[in-house]
Amino acid sequence: MGRGRVQLKRIENKINRQVTFSKRRSGLLKKAHEISVLCDADVALIVFSTKGKLFEYSTDACMERILERYERYSFADRQLDANEVDQNGSWTLEHAKLKARMEVLQRNQRHFMGEELDNLSLRELQNLEQQLESALKHVRSRKNQLMFESISELQKKDKALQEQNNMLAKKVKEKEKAVAQQAQWEQQNNCQDTSAIPLPQPMRSSNIR
Repeated sequence: MGRGRVQLKRIENKINRQVTFSKRRSGLLKKAHEISVLCDADVALIVFSTKGKLFEYSTDACMERILERYERYSFADRQLDANEVDQNGSWTLEHAKLKARMEVLQRNQRHFMGEELDNLSLRELQNLEQQLESALKHVRSRKNQLMFESISELQKKDKALQEQNNMLAKKVKEKEKAVAQQAQWEQQNNCQDTSAIPLPQPMRSSNIR
């Protein structure tokens, strides 16, 4: 007799359920990677465990780009079926998508901070490393640009201060020269005034006979 079709249902044993989840998740990630390589397809896979832990796979670490592409297609489909879609259901779907996207962004942020790296594969770690190196390169480039601009501004201020200092020194020398000329002129005038005053004549003594 052939094997009957196995009925899928929730595994009640917690340990068995966790083991099955781990195995099936690894197989699912492997299949997603295989189809992306064999068929040159963009693949994005998101899995949440019963504890709410996120597992994801994306082609060349482009989860955000794939999600944006999905949103564009979904938006186009919703526009075609706008008359048939309930408004409340649309908002609920939009909220769920935004929430999922926010969780992905938060998870990526934690990865960039060096947190929760245990569940990442070697390829994911390599992609993360490349992103960090690229970001660090941009940060260093911007930092060097600001440093050069700051140095250039300081050099301009230093040059202006030197010019101002030279100008003040020139004015001080001119002032000192003017003061010296004034003192010399006053001294010459005093000498001329002194020579012009008649000296008192000595009195002649008369001989009394």
